[in-house]
Amino acid sequence: MGKRERIIRERAEMEEIMRECRVCRLGMVDGDEPYVVPMSFGYDGKSIYFHCGLSGRKLDALRRNPRVCVEFDRLDGMITSDRGCGWSMRFRGVLAFGRAVIVEGREEKIRGLDVILAQYTPGDFTYPEATLDRTGMIRVDVEKMTGRKRE
Repeated sequence: MGKRERIIRERAEMEEIMRECRVCRLGMVDGDEPYVVPMSFGYDGKSIYFHCGLSGRKLDALRRNPRVCVEFDRLDGMITSDRGCGWSMRFRGVLAFGRAVIVEGREEKIRGLDVILAQYTPGDFTYPEATLDRTGMIRVDVEKMTGRKRE
């Protein structure tokens, strides 16, 4: 399979990969170096939500530079060979690019938590006021996505 055949062109297929993921990686720039952290997340079709603390390196970096890349991947198995260079992996992956917004409003924070929980389990949830007060929320507004796969 050539590299052009590995490109995922349909947004629906990229979103399916995102829905199947349990962890993604949020990539940002902190000063003059890259900074990547694994995160649980929720995706609502336009934005990716992350919960976090109210302070720390991640939020400091996003305040300085809100441009981010979020990586999602699924390993679907190994391709084995009797040659060392013949080994490979079956995979599907997505990169989402956008701008991070630190959510301040209580209602959007609740919406973000609802979206995150929906990624992992069905249900309606309530959140104690004390929990909301100590929970930070990041929303990444997706501007473009790219995808690749090897089947």
